[in-house]
Formats: sequence, structure tokens, C-alpha cells
Amino acid sequence: MNKTALITGANKGIGFGIAKHLGLSGWTIIIGARDQERAEQAIDQLKALDIDVAGWVNIELKDGESIKRAADDINKKHPQLSLLINNAGIPGDMSVDSQQTQLSDIEETLQVNFVGTFLLTKAMMPLLEKNNGRIINITVPSEISPYWHPLAYVTSKAAQNAMMGVMAIECQQKDKNLEIFSVHPGPTTTDLNGNMSLPGFHDIDTVGKKTAELINDGKKHQGEFIELYPIVKED
Repeated sequence: MNKTALITGANKGIGFGIAKHLGLSGWTIIIGARDQERAEQAIDQLKALDIDVAGWVNIELKDGESIKRAADDINKKHPQLSLLINNAGIPGDMSVDSQQTQLSDIEETLQVNFVGTFLLTKAMMPLLEKNNGRIINITVPSEISPYWHPLAYVTSKAAQNAMMGVMAIECQQKDKNLEIFSVHPGPTTTDLNGNMSLPGFHDIDTVGKKTAELINDGKKHQGEFIELYPIVKED
């Protein structure tokens, strides 16, 4: 199988960590990003490690037209694509509880994390099925954690999880050449959570390496929800 991966949000954070370690294991990387300068900086860093980077594609997940242009571009320039990693997303307002959460915040977070991810996934499914490919969703559990539960973000990820579960079981029932599963990296120090670092948290490099090892393990994971590092319970 040709090993070419599109990773959204790969210019930084967990997405960059996954791109780095997949690239080091022999994959060709396409960076999905919405900022050219940051994308090019990430490409330079990856190429300095002798990673094969096929370039970047502009994807703005809140804009359906941007997603369509990106999908058309990928189909045209990278017909060998065999892996889509849905990593990009926004945090929403993590500083407020549910009573103070604004509807506009929920709508914006759902639009990016759920609707945008749905549109991109749907657009790329025919090509990935043709290439006997995979779709991997980087997410958090739908079960509510007592330690961290911003409403807009958790709601958007629960919707994303449901979508991926439905798509996976349909692929299985229809015997499609397409595998879909979700990965929860566990608590990770990134700019999304203000670079929070508490007991049980891991760094981007650790999570990126373990995700790459999972992708390369040679096993089938259709419909699975895999926790790399489960949340550590507080005393």
C-alpha cells in the first residue's frame, strides 16, 4: 500500500507530532493547515529530519468551500492518498462552565470540529476507499470527565465520535475497503489547553510516536475507540 497521509492541523501540536513520527517511519506527509507561514515552517522542520513531505493544502474547516477546494486539490495532486487523520479543531471557550457558555461558542465549535470534519471526511472517502485506506479521528471520550469538561468542546467531540462510529459500522456492513477508527491521545500538553502540564500529561513527541506505532501495527481497528493514555484519576 502506498503510504501517503493527509493530517489536518499538522503544522503544530499533536498533528505535528504525528506527522513527524509517521514521516520517520516512512510515510509521505501532506499537511492540512489554514495558515501558509505556519505550514511552511512545519514543512521545513520535517524536511530537516529527512521526512518526505508532499506539501500542504489550505483547509479552513469552518468554510465548506475551502474544504471542497482542498478535497479537489488532493484528489488531483495526490491520487495515491491512503490515510486521512482528522486532527484539526478548535477548543471553544474553555474558561467558562455550561451556564456561562454562549450559544455562538457552541455553534462555532460544532461548525469546525463536527461539521467541517464531516464535510472533509465525506469528500475524501471515495479516494480512500479506492486505495484501501483508513480514516483516523483524533478525539476525546464521549463520557464526561469530572476533571475537564468544557461544554462546547466536549459536545463537538461527542458528535464527531458518533459520526465516526456510524461510518465505521456502515463500512463494515457494506464490506467497503475503508477502515475508520478513533484515537484518544490522553492528556497532552498543547497550546489548545494553554500548555497545561499536570500529573498524567504527556508531551507532543510521546503522543506522536505512540500514534504512529498504532497506525503501523499491522492490525485492523475498524470502529474502535483507542485510548493511548487513559486519563489519570485524581485522589
